[in-house]
Amino acid sequence: MTDQSPLQDEIKRLIKSTGPMPVWRYMQLCLTHPHHGYYISRDPLGREGDFTTSPEVSQMFGELLGLWSASVWRAIGAPPFVHLIELGPGRGTMMADALRALRVLPPLYQALNVHLVEINPVLREKQKATLSGARNITWHDSIETVPAGPSIILANEYFDVLPIHQAVKREGGWHERMVDIDSNGQLMFSASTDPLPRFDVLLPPLVRAAPVGAVFEWRPDTEMMKIASRVRDEGGAALIIDYGHVRSDAGDTLQAIAQHSYADPLKNPGMADITAHVDFQALGRAAEDVGARVHGPVTQGEFLKRLGIETRALTLMAKATPEVSETVSGALKRLIDSGRGGMGSMFKVVGISDPNIDTLVALSDDTGIEAPTS
Repeated sequence: MTDQSPLQDEIKRLIKSTGPMPVWRYMQLCLTHPHHGYYISRDPLGREGDFTTSPEVSQMFGELLGLWSASVWRAIGAPPFVHLIELGPGRGTMMADALRALRVLPPLYQALNVHLVEINPVLREKQKATLSGARNITWHDSIETVPAGPSIILANEYFDVLPIHQAVKREGGWHERMVDIDSNGQLMFSASTDPLPRFDVLLPPLVRAAPVGAVFEWRPDTEMMKIASRVRDEGGAALIIDYGHVRSDAGDTLQAIAQHSYADPLKNPGMADITAHVDFQALGRAAEDVGARVHGPVTQGEFLKRLGIETRALTLMAKATPEVSETVSGALKRLIDSGRGGMGSMFKVVGISDPNIDTLVALSDDTGIEAPTS
């Protein structure tokens, strides 16, 4: 990367003219600035990019999410049309794999209207190329423009890039964490002068007991409430897969990733992916607040095993060369590994549904589906 990004000067000018900016605003500019935002100007995925997502690891991931979608369609009475919506669809790999799996169910495949919510013009073009043979696909900047109707919503690594607020605990209360300029002209973290009013009252019990110096992060509930309200009103379910924690607690998880390595989030803004862990307890609380039903969360490893990923891997390996079999075996391990830092344990899965749906496949102990055989 270059020593200084084009966005850095603009951020410094903003700070000099209006004062320190909240972390959420800094993160928003880094990711979605109209000219220099990370997710506006590039394809961040794969070996040549900055990170790799589960759909890029193996076709098995998208195929099994396709079959999970079929189970939701049956649970809502197999309607003659249904919206299949993906939020942040990357290169279109997951949707392509899901649709391939769904071709074995012609009534559902014919019922599908596919909607991709994507703001990155570079990735939109890659999605169009990946999905060139698919039918009934529409692109959107927001889920709000997807037409009404029963919906199955897939969101893999979508919430982790939504901007977070951070607050730092001081002796006199909690202060919003800010980005400022230090005496050497470099970006630095600081805190607002005045404490956040009555902030303690809003905090989860675990966080109230945090020591001085602790950081608490939260995202506005708006996006989760949009999704939950949609499935509550229109019928259907959403599947959210991301890395994060299952209960609300203190901790600073803001991080930057560039070229598959951790980077300083205050260096080269707009040129690295900036994310933060997802608070799954907060997501569930927001969904329940609007009357949707929450299923899970479970770990990604457990979810995929319940969907039959091990059987699917054996099927693929049985028809493959030794080299391809080794690749499939490695991908399986990477997706379900529960060791420290493994995708299988780091990533969690939660379902949000119409309150009339009692269970969602693979999100309770006694539910699963058969993996595809071809």
